Amino acid sequence: MRIGIALLGAALLTACSGGGDQADETPTPVALVSLGTAQRGAVARTVTLYGSADAGPSGTIALAAPAEAMVSRIVAPVGTHVGTGQAVLLLTPSPTTRVDLAKAASDASAADQAYARAQRLRADGLASDADVETARAAAQSADTLARSMRQQAGRLTLRAPAAGIVQAIANQTGDLVAAGASVATIARAGDLRAHFGVDPTLARDIRPGTPIRITAGDGTAAVEVKVQSVDPVVDPQTRLASLYATLPASAGVSAGEALSGAVQTGASGDALTVPYAALLDDGGQPYVFVVTGGVAHRHDVETGATSGDRIAILKGVATGDRVVTEGGTAVEDGMKVRTK
Repeated sequence: MRIGIALLGAALLTACSGGGDQADETPTPVALVSLGTAQRGAVARTVTLYGSADAGPSGTIALAAPAEAMVSRIVAPVGTHVGTGQAVLLLTPSPTTRVDLAKAASDASAADQAYARAQRLRADGLASDADVETARAAAQSADTLARSMRQQAGRLTLRAPAAGIVQAIANQTGDLVAAGASVATIARAGDLRAHFGVDPTLARDIRPGTPIRITAGDGTAAVEVKVQSVDPVVDPQTRLASLYATLPASAGVSAGEALSGAVQTGASGDALTVPYAALLDDGGQPYVFVVTGGVAHRHDVETGATSGDRIAILKGVATGDRVVTEGGTAVEDGMKVRTK
C-alpha cells in the first residue's frame, strides 16, 4: 500500500514538473524597432498661417461701364484666365442711354443746320461774324458730345486690357450699371501675392526674407518662397497683422484661392529634442518608448515646438535616451525589443 502511494506521488510530481517545463518554454514577446536619440540643439517653432491669394499692389485692373448699361452676358466668369483683348462682359445701352444717344444725335443735327443757316445769312448780309462764330461753336460742341456718346456705346463689350485672372464680377446678367461703375476686376498675371493673417505677437519674430512654405487649400501647389513684407498694423475685424509673399506663376493658384503657409519663428539654441516619429498618443497624452537594456519603457512627455523632423520635449526624457522611432505601435510597456 505504501509502495502504491509512493508511485502515485512520483507520477504526480513528474506531471507537475512537465507542466513547468512547458511554461518556461513560452517565448517572451520581442518587438522589432528602430531607435533614435534624444539630444539637445537648436529648434524653431513652426507656425501655420491661413490666408488667400490676391492681386499685388499694382496687379488689379478694373473694368468700368463707359455709359449706363445693362449686363447682357458674362463671357468670362470669376476664376477664368483671360488673355489681352479677350471679352469679359457684354453690355447693352440702357433705355436712358438710348434716349440720351438719340437726343445727342438730334441736337447735333439741329446745331449743324443752324450753323449752315448762319453762314447763308452772313453771305446775304443778314447776320454778323459773331452770329456765325456762335453757331459754329454750338455745332462743334453738339457734334463732339454726340460722337463721344456713340464711342461710349461702341465700347460696351468690356475686354481685358492685359492677361490675367477674372477676380470679381460685381453684377449679374440683367443688372443695370451706372456710367463709370466698376463691373469686374482682373488680377494681372504674374502679380499675385499670398496674404496671411498672423498673430501680432508672432509678427515681431518674422522678418522679410524668412522662408515660408505655401500650400493651396486643397493641399496642392506647394511652393517655398520668401516673406516679402510684414505689416504689424492690426486689422480691426480679424485682430491680426498681415504677412505678404509673392507667388510665382508656377504656383498655379488663382486670385481668391485659400492658402496655408508654414513659417518658422522663435528659434531656441538649447532644446531637448527627439525625432517626431518617436511621438505616440494615448487619448491626448503624448508619450515615447525609451529603451534601456533591450526593454522598452513608456515615458509620458510634455512637448514643445516642432522643427523639421524633430520635436522639443520639455519633460519626460533625458539627453542621450534611446527612443523607439519605428515599430512603436506594436510595443507595450516593459516589452523586450530588438533593433532592425
